[in-house]
Amino acid sequence: MTELDPDDHTVDELTEKLETIDDVEELRGILEAEQAGRDRKTAHEAVHRRLEAIGAEAAGEGDSGGVEEGTETEGEYEETKEDVGEEAEGEEVEAATEDDEETEPDETDEPAEDDGLSHPTRDKKHVRALADGEYADMWVFCETQGGELLEVSKEMLGKARRLMDQFADDYGDEERVVAFLMGDDCEGLAEECITYGADIAVYHDDERLERFLHKPYTEISSHMARGEGTVESTDWRDYDKPRYILFPATNNGRDLSAKVQAELDSGLASDCSDLFIEENEVSNPVKTGEPGVKKTFEKVLHMKRPDFSGFEYSTILCLDNPGREFHPQGASIIPGSFDPIERDPDRDGLVIEHDMELEEDWFRVEITEYDQLEAGIDLTGHEVIVCLGRGIADDPTGGMELGLDLVDAFADAELGITRGIVTSSYQFEGHVEEYSKEERQIGETGQVVAPNLYVAAGVSGAVQHKVGMDESDTIVAINTDTDARIRDFSDYFVEGDLFAVLPRLTDAVESGEIELEAVADGSGGERDD
Repeated sequence: MTELDPDDHTVDELTEKLETIDDVEELRGILEAEQAGRDRKTAHEAVHRRLEAIGAEAAGEGDSGGVEEGTETEGEYEETKEDVGEEAEGEEVEAATEDDEETEPDETDEPAEDDGLSHPTRDKKHVRALADGEYADMWVFCETQGGELLEVSKEMLGKARRLMDQFADDYGDEERVVAFLMGDDCEGLAEECITYGADIAVYHDDERLERFLHKPYTEISSHMARGEGTVESTDWRDYDKPRYILFPATNNGRDLSAKVQAELDSGLASDCSDLFIEENEVSNPVKTGEPGVKKTFEKVLHMKRPDFSGFEYSTILCLDNPGREFHPQGASIIPGSFDPIERDPDRDGLVIEHDMELEEDWFRVEITEYDQLEAGIDLTGHEVIVCLGRGIADDPTGGMELGLDLVDAFADAELGITRGIVTSSYQFEGHVEEYSKEERQIGETGQVVAPNLYVAAGVSGAVQHKVGMDESDTIVAINTDTDARIRDFSDYFVEGDLFAVLPRLTDAVESGEIELEAVADGSGGERDD
């Protein structure tokens, strides 16, 4: 047994004390005590790093103390100088010394087979992530397509504008909304971002950026966020990194958000549907540095997203560790989650052209030819969505026609379908077949909608479908199965066959008189409306 009890120390304190211990058995005793006590992964790693420092064979014996191979735990990841540049701040830490024969990598640079942990960069020097940095502003990546801003870009700018206006009221600090974008001849789009709520619009113009490419888009975005470039393109700011950063949860936005946040050494909450900023008190010793101590973090971006069950929501926080800061606090936003603000062509703002030399190697992937697909169906932005599910199985064509009749009864409505219809073998006759295509699918792998009224007819309410429509203001479900999952999150549930209910509902909408019997709300109690 060891005289050093790891439970009495924070990870930083433990790491410092481990530097004075050279006995392998004593280190293993500390590891066993940690596993039996607080069992912190970061503490496991500290012991293993010390074992490595005194001998590679010692680090490879036995199990890895609960740390998965290649795992990087929050608060202990250290960037290389190659990643953050010579100007990075922080304490320099040696992962291994070149004159240590036991830890010297072989000529093939392959890790030893008996090494308990994989450390392909252990011959490099590392620096901790930026500490005591200056952070400000909310940045919004404004995705473009075909020379226009995507609607989700306008939605995020609107939400960012409202958040930062409230930020100024709450904290007395007027921080800005910064749009950033890139493309071919995109200065006009940068100016358009100002009209939708941005205070600053930073753009990089290059004909090679007409279409999304992973490497250059990531490098440019990270370069912008760090404030690198000529004085002319960076003198509008005086901070290290953005305080917050938003990306669209589109195919390209999801890819870019993960890469950029990794480059900026921070985290990401993906597929969020709501945001708010407020202080947060935590007692987690990983964040406070001391067990039993509470710490209040200010100006925290609360990022709300549907959890994996689809029936509850989680709020994600990106909080600093002692000695390590996680900025920007980043999120990707589900399209349709927010409303854009009204366009104001007279709104004042600053448009900045970003300066950066782009390496030819970043463009080694070249698009030689492409096909222009026909415009798809955009279900977002409509006041009413009528969605059909497998309940139309008895008469697929007839069920689709009834759904279209109800759509026509409303002034602004559109028809959606579930994945069950897309993947089914239903035979549709006549013109209704065009409404059975994947482009109308609503759900996790389809479109995400948030209309004022959502009518789900013959829809069971699978988790994947719920993600695509749960933000609707009012949800009316029609189903013969009173145990269908959709009842749990509907505002009104109509027990009945859609073939009988839909015609009556259509007549009621057209006449303006709704008289439905035995209508039940989501709580299970009946009500007459």
